[in-house]
Amino acid sequence: MLRWMIVLMLALALIGWLSPFLRRIGLGRLPGDIHFVRGGREYNFPFASSLLLSALLTLLIHLLH
Repeated sequence: MLRWMIVLMLALALIGWLSPFLRRIGLGRLPGDIHFVRGGREYNFPFASSLLLSALLTLLIHLLH
């Protein structure tokens, strides 16, 4: 259980670090990605971008395997 929590935290940190780059190439602004501002804070829920990245990574892993 602790191992999964560490992996989750590292993945979230990596996503946060890569977020400006991914936004520059268009991810995070796809139809299906939710973005809103409330109380001076920005909230992003990149559902479509996550599905696209997951599909691309799955395809890449299958091609390399």
